[in-house]
Amino acid sequence: MSDITECCPPECCDMRGMLSFLVLWLLTKEPMYGQKIAQEIAKRRGAKPTPGTIYPALKDLSQRGLIKREKQGKRIIYSLTDKGRQGIEEACQYFCRAFGEIFEEQKLK
Repeated sequence: MSDITECCPPECCDMRGMLSFLVLWLLTKEPMYGQKIAQEIAKRRGAKPTPGTIYPALKDLSQRGLIKREKQGKRIIYSLTDKGRQGIEEACQYFCRAFGEIFEEQKLK
């Protein structure tokens, strides 16, 4: 691992809202269509992202080769690519390094 990987967020995930990270993480569980992804995000955040938020994020992840799209009937199903799996793995390692101590301290309270 390079020094940049050690100190900086992975390229696949935007630290601002962490939407990309959350979408990639959800897709580690199973392939999903856009509304299902939005519903799963709502369970965790308490608010469902709008189509104007979720679909541009899915398009960006697809264009970067982190997810792929497959039409099944009327739905487009999104799933991780190998590059996406590697990206989410790197992101998880980064977030654990960056925030792990905070979560550990909260567990002790």
